[in-house]
Amino acid sequence: MRSEPHLGIVGRAAPRVDALAQATGRVKYLDDLSYSGMLHGKILRSTEAHARIVAVDTSAAKALPGVHGILTGEDLPVAFGLLPVSQDEHALAVDKVRHIGDPIAAVAAEHPDIAQRAMELIEVTYESLPVVTTMTEAVETTEEPIHGDGPRNNRDREISLEFGDVDAGFDIAYHIREDVFFYQGNNHAALEAHGALGVVEDDGRLHVFSSTQVPHYLHRILAKVLEMPESRIRVTATPTGGGFGAKTDVFSHELVAGQMALITGRPVKFVLTREEVFYAHRGRHPVLMWVKTGFTSDGRITAMSFRTFIDGGAYGSYGAASLLYTGQLQTITYRIPAYRFEGVRLFTNKPACGPKRGHGTPQPRFGLEVHLDKAADDLGLDPVTIRKRNLVSPNTVTVNHLRITSCGLTECIDRVVADSGYLDKRRHLPQGHGIGFAIGAYMSGAGLPIYFNDMPQSEVMIKVDRGGGVTVYSMAADCGQGSTTMLATVVGEALGLDPSDLVVITADTDLTPVDLGSYSSRVTFMAGNAALEAALKLTDLVLTAIADELDIDQDAVEIGHGVVVAGDREIPWAEAARIAEARWGLLVTTGTYKPPKDIKGDYRGAGVGPSPAYSYSACVADVKCDPETGHVSVERVWLAHDVGRAINPLLVRGQIEGSVHMALGEVLMEEQTFRGALHSGPSLLDYKIPTVLEMPRVESIIVESIDAEGPFGAKEVGQGPLLPVIPAVVNAVHDALGIRLDAIPLRPDKVLAALDDLERGGPGRYGPTDLPDYTFRSPLRVDPPPEAVTV
Repeated sequence: MRSEPHLGIVGRAAPRVDALAQATGRVKYLDDLSYSGMLHGKILRSTEAHARIVAVDTSAAKALPGVHGILTGEDLPVAFGLLPVSQDEHALAVDKVRHIGDPIAAVAAEHPDIAQRAMELIEVTYESLPVVTTMTEAVETTEEPIHGDGPRNNRDREISLEFGDVDAGFDIAYHIREDVFFYQGNNHAALEAHGALGVVEDDGRLHVFSSTQVPHYLHRILAKVLEMPESRIRVTATPTGGGFGAKTDVFSHELVAGQMALITGRPVKFVLTREEVFYAHRGRHPVLMWVKTGFTSDGRITAMSFRTFIDGGAYGSYGAASLLYTGQLQTITYRIPAYRFEGVRLFTNKPACGPKRGHGTPQPRFGLEVHLDKAADDLGLDPVTIRKRNLVSPNTVTVNHLRITSCGLTECIDRVVADSGYLDKRRHLPQGHGIGFAIGAYMSGAGLPIYFNDMPQSEVMIKVDRGGGVTVYSMAADCGQGSTTMLATVVGEALGLDPSDLVVITADTDLTPVDLGSYSSRVTFMAGNAALEAALKLTDLVLTAIADELDIDQDAVEIGHGVVVAGDREIPWAEAARIAEARWGLLVTTGTYKPPKDIKGDYRGAGVGPSPAYSYSACVADVKCDPETGHVSVERVWLAHDVGRAINPLLVRGQIEGSVHMALGEVLMEEQTFRGALHSGPSLLDYKIPTVLEMPRVESIIVESIDAEGPFGAKEVGQGPLLPVIPAVVNAVHDALGIRLDAIPLRPDKVLAALDDLERGGPGRYGPTDLPDYTFRSPLRVDPPPEAVTV
């Protein structure tokens, strides 16, 4: 582990380095940007869910005074997609539309009202096509599939894998349990709507500002779609008013903002309305799950089979990865000696789903953790015991070839169980009052880049000026998670400087070296390691220069707080920097990070799931349920998270609390639903998210397992804490009312339906029972690694 024996800055709870600017409103978000002569853009979106475009008549819009530019699909014919396997989108629809809200044309005008009027003057002639809105409909053969030529079904991706002998594992099982679950899709509901601003600079280069989490990927796709060299394009990611994965894809408005600036020669800004944000979407996939698990009499898992059907909406987006994430990570919490995963992602005529906090993993975690609670009941065990008997161990390899390094899961469980009094309260609280438990895990960054290459995933540069000022350069976009503060803290620790004294320049393709983006909880581990490497190189240059200057051994020179200590002498940092520059010339160092190559298997699909380290969480939720109204309220949450090492405990607690808030929204109320193919309520008035009144007291417990490969031992905290909250609440409702809710969110009508079923002598369950009539291909059989626990 690359760490210091006595840490003075890492581990200290401190405000974000940008806290003052944020709190005083001085931060400039995308919509705050303005240029002289700037035009305002609007996008015309489809009113049809599935139709061929027969004609687009823009003549009336072009004739409107104040209109300076109009684009249609024929102006931007190059297809794109963030994943190399999903190049199925156009900036503006070319041949047909695939969901209500699909972009068709764009206008730029001198005033937003003129742009709106021009958009309304564009006439589109459609030829309606059959509409697919459910997964059951999607698996049926159709003459007019959403993508491709008919006749075929609307399958996007399918995966079928088997590790070890699953049937043998079921044969030796004492007890086998099967369950079906449904997790409704939902939106990120970030406070800031999407936006982009295109500007042609004086040198003729295109400069696109965007509220994006992935400036590097946006840069690449702009070059592809606009058919320009990357060197002629600059992308700046503006401060993000919430992302949660919503801004990790590339969108129509970003591409048309760039093209519109090029054809008009003027700055052009597009800012989506809240309704447009819901149609741009890329939120949580609706997932239907079936899980079958074999157990010994004492609760040890002998085999597991997991099947997922996911509703992808109209386009691929991150869906190929999303599908794999619904099956690959079950093994990083539990020792599963034989494991089969089958999954299919289906196209429907609804807005495309994509990555939302926890990307593809909250859905199966919900199903798995509720499933285990039920199995514990079947076997006469308590929920803690059945989990502890199956936990993974540190420094092991799973049956599907995932490498586990540090793992503080046992401590997480012990802490939340003890602090909450879970075992004493379970089944002993009054009717309507319950307590539930669950665990979870997540990645510290995806082990492979989105487009395959051998270059680093994160690069950081540090420059020191002659006054001792330190500037850190990184393309990592701070989307509210505090990555800028993390970078300053890691570098500050290595140099002995306070993070607030450093300047951090981020997320600009002209100014900063490449970082792949803020997704998959990758920035702390990957950009943090790159920053630490650059800082340690700089430290070595300074210490060597001072040792040479004083003619002493370098071992006698060390970094202090704001000084370099050489024997009994303390040299101020600024003076030390000048001595080092005199010795070495310009003080610039770089650091890079690439994950190890031995963290994945060698099979189709092995690229999704590996990570250099996994974080672990455990949660206990205390809930109250009104059997008369069906209303569920969460009174208190205890959440322990193995963060490796807390770079800044204040920010870690903030991420835990934010994860709890988002998880409670998903389990209690949030859902992206449709009337046919029309969104039921694309506004924050209709789409319910928890307010401060619904937010319970959260007990954040930081567990430090000190990962050997993380920067100062750190791992992720941005997404993992969300995962166990949802099943913990569902399990608590069972403890409170004796009912099983196998479909979320937990709307009052579902609670009442389950209670009614219980009163009528049924099992007291609400949830799905059937799966679509879909036949998976025979699984690819993969031998488990020799060191994995097998049947």
